[in-house]
Amino acid sequence: MKSYKSVQLKLLNRIVTVKSDGTVVFEVPEDVEPRALGGGRRDAYIEVAEEEALDFLDIPPLQIVMLIVGTRGDVQPFIAIGKRLQDYGHRVRLATHSNFKEFVLTAGLEFYPLGGDPKVLAGYMVKNKGFLPSGPSEIPIQRNQIKDIIYSLLPACKEPDPHSGIPFKADAIIANPPAYGHTHVAEALKVPIHIFFTMPWTPTSEFSHPLSRVKQPAGYRLSYQIVDSMIWLGIRDLINDLRKKKLKLRPVTYLSGSQGSDSDVPHGYIWSPHLVPKPKDWGPKIDVVGFCFLDLAKNYEPPASLVQWLAAGPKPIYIGFGSLPVQEPEKMTQIIVEALEQTGQRGIINKGWGGLGKLAEPKDFVYLLDNVPHDWLFLQCKAVVHHGGAGTTAAGLKAACPTTIVPFFGDQPFWGDRVHARGVGPPPIQVDEFSLPKLIDAIKFMLNPKVILFIFPFRVEGYVVWA
Repeated sequence: MKSYKSVQLKLLNRIVTVKSDGTVVFEVPEDVEPRALGGGRRDAYIEVAEEEALDFLDIPPLQIVMLIVGTRGDVQPFIAIGKRLQDYGHRVRLATHSNFKEFVLTAGLEFYPLGGDPKVLAGYMVKNKGFLPSGPSEIPIQRNQIKDIIYSLLPACKEPDPHSGIPFKADAIIANPPAYGHTHVAEALKVPIHIFFTMPWTPTSEFSHPLSRVKQPAGYRLSYQIVDSMIWLGIRDLINDLRKKKLKLRPVTYLSGSQGSDSDVPHGYIWSPHLVPKPKDWGPKIDVVGFCFLDLAKNYEPPASLVQWLAAGPKPIYIGFGSLPVQEPEKMTQIIVEALEQTGQRGIINKGWGGLGKLAEPKDFVYLLDNVPHDWLFLQCKAVVHHGGAGTTAAGLKAACPTTIVPFFGDQPFWGDRVHARGVGPPPIQVDEFSLPKLIDAIKFMLNPKVILFIFPFRVEGYVVWA
């Protein structure tokens, strides 16, 4: 009798192609059932009554650890969530990459280092458009990063505070999906876990998985199972090593997906339901909770040179890609400057990790800056151009800025499509298709009076502000 795993592998090889950019492309044969990929139980949606909401005041103080993997944009909303949990009397530890230690500590949360380097992760994901490797040479990079991450999860849940030495033992876990191994650690510690993420990770028939390319709506739901299975097949040995060697759990011989979880694990998605409503086929333990804003503008003092430059002319256009690496920063900078000049606009270029902004000679209509709180800066701008991370997208829309998204990977194309569908920005410009004509067209689109008028009602649609 053939093993389930061999049948699953043959089925994936038959219908799935991982493209050179790391995204998954597939067509759905009529004879393939979603259940064949092991997702039947996980996908099942049973109509049940909503549970009564708990009064936060009735919950005793807990020690909560948040296991967060990703870039600064992934970490920031969880700082907002952590601060709110502290307001309710809980002790909160945010476990993430060492690069963000000062960011977390300055916000008043406890910090614990997780493995993985966000610069390496970002570079890998830009090249591969997501979590899946585009070729054999990329596999060791991904596996080494994931191994470092998953082996740091258990210490993050039970080791004393590295700074004060105060003991810590998690009563509950909050995690995002790229912290692979989170549910396994929760199982070992026998504590509840709640998954939060800024991109869709739960199967739905309303849109496909952001890491997939599916033409047929009939394949949208299946795309989640396929991406999940592809990830699981690549890391199952690492997860089982963790279970056996560190968690003292039996190895898992079969899982429906990479996390080994089912519909009993609650999920919260961090975006405005006014931008993407909760899909009708998501059950009561899955919710869209709103954007989580961290108020960084309140204590921000802008440099005098920036204040003077802003006061010297009309509102500028912001262009920046945050912590994402840019393949040809000099070329991209030249395109940006020429587009601003040809459209008669002033512009702020965020140098970021990508190295933008190296000019042969200064331009009076261009201001170069490092990181500035978006909630302060975007209010000074007439429009924004960025990579399309969920947090940056939220900040731009909240500031009533027409938005052009230049997606690099992951959920960014998804947000680019959503922004355009809402009429508050042009079609997204893929980063490898970034050109002078396309940027000029995008700027003209954003400055159209109809777009500007349309976006102001969008600003007050009711975002959730956590902190």
